[in-house]
Amino acid sequence: MPELPEVETVRRTLIHLVKGKTIDEVKVTWPNIIKRPVEVEQFCDALKGQTIQDVHRRGKFLKIILDNYVLVSHLRMEGKYALAEKDEPIDKHTHVIFLFKDGTQLRYKDVRKFGTMHLFQPGEEELSPPLSTLGPEPFEELFTAEVLKNRIGRTSRKIKAVLLDQQVVVGLGNIYVDEALFRARIHPERVASQLTDEELDRLHKEIVATLQEAVEKGGSTIRSYVNTQGEMGMFQLQLYVYGKKDEPCVVCGTPIKKYVVAGRGTHICPSCQKLEE
Repeated sequence: MPELPEVETVRRTLIHLVKGKTIDEVKVTWPNIIKRPVEVEQFCDALKGQTIQDVHRRGKFLKIILDNYVLVSHLRMEGKYALAEKDEPIDKHTHVIFLFKDGTQLRYKDVRKFGTMHLFQPGEEELSPPLSTLGPEPFEELFTAEVLKNRIGRTSRKIKAVLLDQQVVVGLGNIYVDEALFRARIHPERVASQLTDEELDRLHKEIVATLQEAVEKGGSTIRSYVNTQGEMGMFQLQLYVYGKKDEPCVVCGTPIKKYVVAGRGTHICPSCQKLEE
C-alpha cells in the first residue's frame, strides 16, 4: 500500500498534470469504488463542469479540490492515476475515467479494486470519515515529540502497532515504520508506554527524517508502485532493513531478521534493536 511519501509524490505529479482542467464527463465501471454519494450517477453528475483547482494530501488520502466539491481518494493496495489521450486504449483494470474538456482523460486504474472515492462539500471532508478519525500530519509543526508521547499515552500495545495506527500519526505504513524504528534503535515489540522520553524524542526525529527523505526520492518502489507518470520512486535504494532479510546490517553487520509483529512482516537488526526484558 502506498504510504505518505508515495501519496505525496502522486499529489505533486497530479497537480502538474491536471490542475486547471475542467471535467466534461465521468465514467465509472466498478461502482464499489464510489463510497459517497451512494448513487454513482449522482457522483458523476456532480462532477460535470467542475474544474480541478488543486490537489492536497491528508495522510495517505488525496484531496482533489474542485470548484464546489472535494474528492477524497484512497489508492489502497494498487490504485494508480494516469493522464491519457482520449484515443489511447483503456486498460481492463481502469475503473473510473474523468474526461476533460480539452480531450485528455484522468484514468484511475486499480487491479485489486480496493480503492475508494468520497465526494464532499468543501470543509465537510474533515468532519466525516474517512478523514475525521486521522491523527496529526508528521510534517506539521504541531507534531512534536511531546504530541507523540501524549498520543501514545499508557497503551500496552507494541510500538509497531501504535505507529501503524493512523489515529496516532498519519502516513506511516509497514515500510517506514520498520525504517524509523531501526534508525531510532527501538525494537518493534517494545511496549509503547514503556519507551523512555529519550527514545521517544529519537523516534519522533527519525519518523520525520525518514518520511522527508523518502518524499525527496519520490517514495519507494516496492512491488508495483509508480507515480502518475509511470516513474518509479528511488527511496528503496536507501532502505536499511525493509526487504533486507539475511543481508548484513549497514551499522553492525548482523544479518537482518524478518518475522511477524502486529500482523505485518517486520524487519529488524537483532543487535541494533534489542528487545529489553
